[in-house]
Amino acid sequence: MSSTPADTIAFIGLGVMGYPMAKNLRKGLDKSTTLLICDINADALERFITETADQGPVRVVPNGYEAAQAADTIITMLPNSAAVKAVYLDPATGILAGAAAASPAAASQTKLIMECGTIETSTIHAVAAATSVSPVASSLTFVDAPVSGGPMGAQDATLTFMVGSDPTTASQTFPRVQSLLSHMGSPKGIFLCGAVGAGTAFKVINNYLSAITSLAASEALNIGVKAGLDPALLTAVINASGGQCWVTSKSNPVPGVQAGVPSSRGYEGGFRIELCAKVLGMGSQLAQEVGARTILDGPTLSAFEEAMADERYRGKDARVVYKWLNESERK
Repeated sequence: MSSTPADTIAFIGLGVMGYPMAKNLRKGLDKSTTLLICDINADALERFITETADQGPVRVVPNGYEAAQAADTIITMLPNSAAVKAVYLDPATGILAGAAAASPAAASQTKLIMECGTIETSTIHAVAAATSVSPVASSLTFVDAPVSGGPMGAQDATLTFMVGSDPTTASQTFPRVQSLLSHMGSPKGIFLCGAVGAGTAFKVINNYLSAITSLAASEALNIGVKAGLDPALLTAVINASGGQCWVTSKSNPVPGVQAGVPSSRGYEGGFRIELCAKVLGMGSQLAQEVGARTILDGPTLSAFEEAMADERYRGKDARVVYKWLNESERK
């Protein structure tokens, strides 16, 4: 029996975050629901089909156009603005073109399209604007739902989602969004942040703070290590005191202090320093746009740039700034 758009969900973007997110989605969905997957990496597609073989139907689609033709729900986890514009706005292969060309007779509900990557606000607004003037705008809803929690959160299905949705339809849209995202994140960590674009603003601000605290926590712990203090005991004291933060408690930058975190496995598998620097820059840009004075973003970005220029730290989890500090001389 072939699936209908109503019982078909598409997931586009099987990267470091998207792959485990899509796997958890497939695992959580009813086995009668078809999951369509799309990515430029053929190996990832093949591996995904193999690893989810007993969980329900999975099919590959070549692009967003085909996904929108076959599914009433399309989730994307894309790496940058260029990819978002291509996947959503391309007139031949894009999601919006596919939605416009889909058979009205096959539609039983509003088609939901949702981007979960951390993308520049201007791009999110551009997709929202294009959606609003689509020939099928009345039956099409776009939301932004960027995530926090990194690859570990994606694998463990403990991600936090920050959702931006049209306020006039949010009461109908958000419960549907919640039901989908709860397969990939903590049900208590799915927040309706405001209109489309608000989710992205929340995420950028969160990452702005996370980037700065990554450097601040690394500096503090490096002072302790250089002073001959036990970093595990120092961490325990910090986490019971006013210096506690997510970095010290959940992703400690000192190797060996916490098991399973990137610092204890060569700073591999976490939130790459290049991405951390990118979202810090996005936070600075947002601050400039709204006229908010900032102090710490410039020095922090300079520190990341210096660390990234060294091949010993390039491509590693952002908390590798601790190792960079520890192996550097005081200037």
